[in-house]
Amino acid sequence: MNRPAHTHGGHTLPEPTIKLTEGWHCLHINYQVDQAALNAVHEHQRAEGREQLAEILNPERDGGPERLQTSILSGGRGDIALMIMDPDPLVIDRVTQEIRSSRLGTALKPTYSFVSITELSEYIPSIEQYKERMEREGCGPDDPSYAAKVGAYEQRLPMMNKQRLYPDIPAFPVCSFYPMNKIRDPHANWFMLPFSQRSALMAEHATSGIKFAGRVSQLITASTGFDDWEWGVTLWGRAPEHIKEIVYTMRFDQASAKYAGFGPFFISYITSPQDAIAHVRL
Repeated sequence: MNRPAHTHGGHTLPEPTIKLTEGWHCLHINYQVDQAALNAVHEHQRAEGREQLAEILNPERDGGPERLQTSILSGGRGDIALMIMDPDPLVIDRVTQEIRSSRLGTALKPTYSFVSITELSEYIPSIEQYKERMEREGCGPDDPSYAAKVGAYEQRLPMMNKQRLYPDIPAFPVCSFYPMNKIRDPHANWFMLPFSQRSALMAEHATSGIKFAGRVSQLITASTGFDDWEWGVTLWGRAPEHIKEIVYTMRFDQASAKYAGFGPFFISYITSPQDAIAHVRL
């Protein structure tokens, strides 16, 4: 049976849905082992719980989310960190409910969570904007390198946009996550700047990040209206020092130094669910 189209002001509205028009929902969630609760679980139930948990966190399991990353959290603010992405937010939530209701659920206490969605940044230049930027920088159509640079950007842009909306998790061992805002200080209010100025500042910021290609991979997810911060930043590093270097380097850019505010930083080390379970002595 066909459902009638919804209209408003003469315009046909799409069907109500919890799924995004494009992109994925994203959840970062940290768990800490409650040792007293774990000690109360009988050994044979613990063995069963370890098997349950390994299957819940299996990124290849049938019916699981599109992306599920398990890592060992460093420091005292948790033991295991999860990053989960899927078009359906309830598929993501199902993972957390399965953990809660598993044999080891009473021993795993959430200590932090961050809800966001993948997005295409408004500061990613279109092909025309890229051409205009090149011309402002003195590389016009008469320049021998102009056509090659435009052609290369045309090839890169679809792949970059796909990675932002439907990201693959790189084969790097280190993960850093932190939330951030653009500040509204009366003397440095990001949201009062014209778009052209914001775009130029973000272009400078991106140029700093490009220097870390091959060493660091970055994903920015949007959380305005979803969580207490406006964006979440996930960095994957080839080695721990690369995380420190990129964060330090990019803090000197105006977009960061003058206009950014940061939340807590979490560093973790990516591993298989089985190795994480063994590492935290479940």
